[in-house]
Amino acid sequence: MLHAVVMAGGSGTRFWPKSRRNRPKQLLRLYGDATMLQQTVARIAPLVTPERTLIITGSDQADAVRAQLPQLPPENVVAEPCPRDTGPCVGLAAEIVARKDADGTMIVMPADHVIEPREKFLTTVSAAVSVIDADPSAFVTFGIKPTHPETGYGYIERGEALPSKAGIALHRVAQFREKPDRETAERFLAEGRFAWNSGIFVWRARAILDALQTHRPVLAAALDRVGQALGTADEEETVAREYPLMEKVPIDKAVMEKATNVRVLEVVYDWNDVGDWRALTALVPPDDQGNTTQGKVFANDTTGSIIVSDDGGVIATLGVDDLVIVQSGGATLVARKDQLDKLKALVEGLDKGGFGSLL
Repeated sequence: MLHAVVMAGGSGTRFWPKSRRNRPKQLLRLYGDATMLQQTVARIAPLVTPERTLIITGSDQADAVRAQLPQLPPENVVAEPCPRDTGPCVGLAAEIVARKDADGTMIVMPADHVIEPREKFLTTVSAAVSVIDADPSAFVTFGIKPTHPETGYGYIERGEALPSKAGIALHRVAQFREKPDRETAERFLAEGRFAWNSGIFVWRARAILDALQTHRPVLAAALDRVGQALGTADEEETVAREYPLMEKVPIDKAVMEKATNVRVLEVVYDWNDVGDWRALTALVPPDDQGNTTQGKVFANDTTGSIIVSDDGGVIATLGVDDLVIVQSGGATLVARKDQLDKLKALVEGLDKGGFGSLL
């Protein structure tokens, strides 16, 4: 059976001040009537029941996640005692799935992507599952066709073409590439055989655990000790002891870059990873002056800006261009759009500067 694993951790820096440590972006309603986490779970719901849906999150966010997803069994919201990147996160989820369903297939998804339309996403998932059903040792990743030379994403180089699935192109993966510099990204785009790495994967739970055993045996041994304790009186103590000592490593580096049986489906849906406030422009149509606004905003002689009033107050602007202005939770951010890559450093500076209560 298919199980959904939603990775819902995060430190809440990229959408500060609206996001906070206990309220990262996936718990926010950035657009529409539901939070990003709720939209992610609803998106996969036609293929996966709540009982087969796992959320892996931080211990300080678990209660908020359960409150947002009351349809899930409370125990399906699994709290990591500390962040250890996606390798241990995926491994922990695989241990849980494998003990419930020895032949279980997992789709692993970040909680904070925007994907439209849902029907094309579900078709892609079903295509990936059919690949795994035919070869349970395979790993499938979803590749996004690049639209510009993006330096903020990892890339997948396509290899041999395989028979398509449901009209979706399928290839072997030649190799994974790290986030490139501008010149390399432009070359990737021109060559046409590279896809953005979406971070969405489909595989058998047992297969990813076996791969971790091969490529990361120390991590796999720690995960096995956790797995043996699941559902016993020792579970909480074992997780608390083992998890902080696990290697902090992405699943891409731990397995995907080393495995030889990786396939990539070139997806046909629209995808946005909502990286920071600039992504809001693609989700909320700008006005005639190119401004994206939410809440009570009066923009006068203002162009190309993103302005969000989340506190109920009014933000009035005059004669500004290409700014991001966000007022939320007693804090206000004013930044040039081209400086948002430095927002994490700003938030860290606020903590050191004695403003930790705003984080």
